Order: sequence, then structure tokens, then C-alpha cells
Amino acid sequence: MTKRPVRKLLSVAALTLGITMSTVGAHAQTYTDLLNFDGTHGYSPVYPQIMAQGRDGNLYGTAPLTYGAAGVVFRLSLDGSVKVLHYFDRSDGETPYSGLVLGRDGNFLGTTFQGGTHGLGTIFKITPEGSLTTLYNFTVADGQSEALPVQANDGDFYGTTRSTAYKISPSGAFTSLASLWSGEAVGSFSLLQATDGNFYGTTIGGGASNEGFMFKMTSQGNITILYNFDPHAPAFTAQLAQALDGNFYGTTSQGGSYREGVVFELTPGGAISDLHDFDPKSADGSSPDAGLVQASDGNFYGVTGSGGSMNCGVIFEIAAGGEYSILLDFDSTQGCGPGSTPIQHTNGKIYGLTGTGGTHNLGVGYGFDLGLPAFVALLPSLGRVGDTIDLLGQGFTGTTSVSFNGTTASFKVKSDTFLEAIVPGGATTGVVTVTTPSGALSSKQPFHVR
Repeated sequence: MTKRPVRKLLSVAALTLGITMSTVGAHAQTYTDLLNFDGTHGYSPVYPQIMAQGRDGNLYGTAPLTYGAAGVVFRLSLDGSVKVLHYFDRSDGETPYSGLVLGRDGNFLGTTFQGGTHGLGTIFKITPEGSLTTLYNFTVADGQSEALPVQANDGDFYGTTRSTAYKISPSGAFTSLASLWSGEAVGSFSLLQATDGNFYGTTIGGGASNEGFMFKMTSQGNITILYNFDPHAPAFTAQLAQALDGNFYGTTSQGGSYREGVVFELTPGGAISDLHDFDPKSADGSSPDAGLVQASDGNFYGVTGSGGSMNCGVIFEIAAGGEYSILLDFDSTQGCGPGSTPIQHTNGKIYGLTGTGGTHNLGVGYGFDLGLPAFVALLPSLGRVGDTIDLLGQGFTGTTSVSFNGTTASFKVKSDTFLEAIVPGGATTGVVTVTTPSGALSSKQPFHVR
């Protein structure tokens, strides 16, 4: 594959000192080491961990390991303050690899890989204050899960284990939907509900070449295999991202021209193309275990678990057309080995976790300011006229209007960072705009009226 221009590498140390650098066509960049995991607050957050933005604007996540406990749920404020909300004790779960997802009741859901009644993990719900409820204990028939469930527009959560797909209601009613078993445990990452209402996901094994496959699933559990990964691009992938163009984007941690992973684009019909081959010899990173986030500038951002000039991984940017740029080299002092899919906070900044590095070499939580536009996040991003939609953002106090693609909606401001709006009659698919005293904020993705 033809190499694209690469931005000048910026060391984490230089960025942490507040040195802002830029090159032609690049964003100004400021890296902040928000949290150094110390064991007491958990440590070694690895894939597929992902943090969630709460209604209060804080970040919530899990760490699978902890001194004296079986993992933690933590809250991280944007100024770097951290609080452990829950220590797992094996009876209520162990090794929470999944991270958290925000539900429309304001609480968070996650899974543990081990522990619980059968020792095979749990699905749990936790409030922002730290009150944890075990919703379900996985059984041998279900399989174990590292993946996050996702809340669909029907209000239920849909997820996968290493062998099955399931749904679970907010109150804990569990239904097994489909088997993902194909001769051996295939494993699966978090599902994505696409704009067509179906769910899309990938597995890390199974399929025609036993290298994994991408599938589509209806809410009733009917599965269609869209693409079988082959030995040249094994599907050791994290959660897919659906872009504004309707296609899916993701990474594999292996395969490609250099066997170090690729960034790929896949259409809903199953046509796949490689956008970038990771080449460790060029120091552009390797083994991208984590997934991608499409940010408010329309480009994708991701991380690699290794490679780069210091072999601790990189933060990269890639356009839908394949133009690839390295934004930052991780180093062991400020963070190393990121395996967590980064998220974009509604303030425009990118946040994520590394598995090692930092003061105690136990991982860090970081923020990366690229000067990207602030926006409004929608929960959910598809629905019908009359549905109540949650909006996350900032500066909502004093909001004067909310509109769905230009159609005025009724709304209620709940806090400076959270409001509710009702999809108005006559609304059509398009951007949601919130007019605040500081100006207008728009959603970075359209709301799809079904």
C-alpha cells in the first residue's frame, strides 16, 4: 500500500510540558496525563476497555486488576480527580475487562469476565454514586464475555459472549438470541446498532478460515455473515464504528502487508478495503488492538498497542480516504501500550487508557486536546416521533431552543451537561442543534428518524 504523509512525531513528554506544536495541516496538540493507576485505584486497563461519559460530564470506566480486590469501577473527572466507586469481590464479578456504557436511565452497564454465581462472569449495573446491582450471572451455556452490551433504540441492551448473542432488559430479563459457535469458541466484541436498526459485530475466530468474521444481526437474533476474514487480515478487532458515510471502519491487530494490522473499511454489503497497513519499520505503530472513534471533524482517531519510535504505541488520525498521520508517540514515562478504544468527550477532546507506563508503570488515563469542535451526543441516535432523547454536552443552562434538522422540539434542561428532548412531529433525519447562551452546539452525527 502507498504510504501517506506522516505528521511530525510529538513526544508525550514535550506535550505534557504544555508545548504546543503544529505542522502544515495539523491540529494544535496538548496531551495531559490525567490519572496514573496505582493499584489501589486499579491497574492495567487493556482492550476492550472503553470509558463512558456520564450525564455529569465525568468519565467512568473499569480496571480489571486491583490490589486486594477483583477489579474496580472508577470515576475520573476532567481535572484528574479519581474515585473508586466499587471494588469487585468475586461474588459480584471479577476482571471487568469491558469498561462501561451509559444507559438512558443515567446508570452504567458493564460485564465481568469471571466471578459471580458460576464463576463465569456477570452483567452489572452501577449508578454514578457507586451502587452496584448484578443483573445476570453468565452460565456455561452462555459463555464468558469481555464485551460491552449496547443499549438499542428499543430500550433493551444487546451483547455477545464468546459463543452467543443475547439481549437483557434494564431490569435484568435475559434472553439468548443466537449462537456464534462454529466449531470452537470464537469470541466476539461489542455490538454496534447501525442506522438501519440492525446490529453489527466481529468475532476473533470461526468463519470460513477460522480467522473470524463480520456479521449482521437483527433484534430477533437472525445472523447474516457479511465477510469472512482470512489469514492476511485476521479479525482480532475491537468494536466497529459506523461513519457518517454509512460504512463501517475498524482495525485488525494482525494481518495486512506487514502482518502488524490494518485499518479497514467495510460496506453494509460486505465489500472490504484496506485503508492503511501498519509498518513497524516506518515507526507508524503496530498491533492496533483498540477500535476507532469518528470525531467531530469527520476523521477517525485510534491507537496502536506497540510500535512507534519508542515501541509504546501511537495515537493516529486517519481520514475516510486513507490519509494517515501519527499525532503522538507514547513513552513508558507517560503511558505505554494503549489497548482501550479512545472516546471523544462532548468538549471535543479525546480520552483513553493505556495498559502500562506512567508513574507506577500500571497504566494511565489520558486526555488529548486537538482543538476539535465541541458537540452534542445523542442517546439514542435513532428513534421515532414522540421518543424522548437524551443529549449530553456542556453549557446547557439557559438553553433557548432544540431542533431536529430544523424542526423545533420541546426540551427540558436537567443540568448544565444533560438535557432531554422529544422528537417533534414532522422531524426528518438530520443534525440536532442546541442553542445555548454561548452559541449553538450540533450533534456530530445525524439523528435518524425511523
